[in-house]
Amino acid sequence: MTKKKSILSVSDDLSGLFSEEPTPRTTVKSDRMTINKALATITRQMQISGNRPRTISDYSIQVNHFAEKTKLTFLDDIKAESIYDWLSCMKVSNQTKLIRLKCLKAFLSRCFSNGWIETQFWKAITIRVDSNVKEGATEREIRTLLSLLDLGDFVQLRDATAVLLMFKTGIRVNTIVHLENKHIDFSDKLLRLDGSIMKNHDQLLLPFDDTLHRLLSVLVRQNDAIRQLYGVQNNYVFITKQGGVISNSPTHNNIQKRLNKYSKEFGLRNINPHALRRGFAKSLLNKGANIAEISKALGHSNLAVTTQYLHLEKEEVAENLRKYL
Repeated sequence: MTKKKSILSVSDDLSGLFSEEPTPRTTVKSDRMTINKALATITRQMQISGNRPRTISDYSIQVNHFAEKTKLTFLDDIKAESIYDWLSCMKVSNQTKLIRLKCLKAFLSRCFSNGWIETQFWKAITIRVDSNVKEGATEREIRTLLSLLDLGDFVQLRDATAVLLMFKTGIRVNTIVHLENKHIDFSDKLLRLDGSIMKNHDQLLLPFDDTLHRLLSVLVRQNDAIRQLYGVQNNYVFITKQGGVISNSPTHNNIQKRLNKYSKEFGLRNINPHALRRGFAKSLLNKGANIAEISKALGHSNLAVTTQYLHLEKEEVAENLRKYL
């Protein structure tokens, strides 16, 4: 019998490598973690990680609401039953319940990652909701609104520019808040967005057309005059008529409020930040962009999210597929 070549013989003893039981997950029991302390620690972790203030605020609001309604103090007292009790006490739609549940689940997942909870018992808890189709703004609605605004008035010029910028580039209203002069490349007609003002923290380049070039140029000059008059020091593209920031909290945004006003005043259903982003996405699709390009332009990290922006009728899908037969 031929001897095995020595190169194929392993000298190291690996016989016990897979026989040992996996090390069990350990959770500190000696000092029980309170919900409040866990929330404070996770809030600090999120701030250090650069999470958006709105996201941190949502965590805090929903976790505090859960603790208040269930009367629970310690993390290890949270069970599936207490989450169901919390959901059942809400007098809101299932869609709203689902949003709140997602916040609580995200908080509990961070607690699990920190070793404060042994099992992810909340994974199976969900809320069933009907998928309502959310329409995007159309070119016609945008043209109607812009034709009704007085571009000789600073506030209406600012709002018109914001509406068209969101519709033509798909940027979020929270990105609008933090947009500065340095992010606008007038020579190449590009928004050069750095990660600090993006939800997903990724850099993004978005082109804009001649109309936006004109509106942004006029707005930037007007902003400079207003800031000089009121002695305000900032470089924001969208400011108040006194030169200040247009949003001072996650739930207070001058432009969003103005869009709601215009929608009611002019009877335009789809004039809101989400509808403008959806309209941008659908417009790109209709012009031949593929879903990966659209997803990147929207700043999505998951293509599944992008598909929600691109609701297509069954007949439309069939007609599009016919091209490839």
